[in-house]
Amino acid sequence: MTLLDSNESKKKMCQIYNEISKELFGFGTTLLRANVEGNIVSFYAKHRRSPRSAALEDEAPGLKLEVDFHMSQLYKRKFREKLEEQLGLEIETLLRDYDAATQWAVTNVIVREPS
Repeated sequence: MTLLDSNESKKKMCQIYNEISKELFGFGTTLLRANVEGNIVSFYAKHRRSPRSAALEDEAPGLKLEVDFHMSQLYKRKFREKLEEQLGLEIETLLRDYDAATQWAVTNVIVREPS
């Protein structure tokens, strides 16, 4: 397993996080910070509001919430895959909460500890 708490590891994980944001939404985050405690990596990210998202919010708020949910699920799947592929991490679980009103997301990655 890679040393999670090194600056290089955190930088690479943040790059992966932003790559996925650009891929799914067309732009990266405005603020992104990673914190490591033991085998848990926490990401705090401020996202930009998509013009499409703002339009849906006015016209179909229920649909916007559903789209936000599915995009978050897709984000989690892609983030997990890339962390495992590119960094060789064994992810036990990946948890993400996104607040559409403020555009903040908190993502916790729990890395499986070696047996």
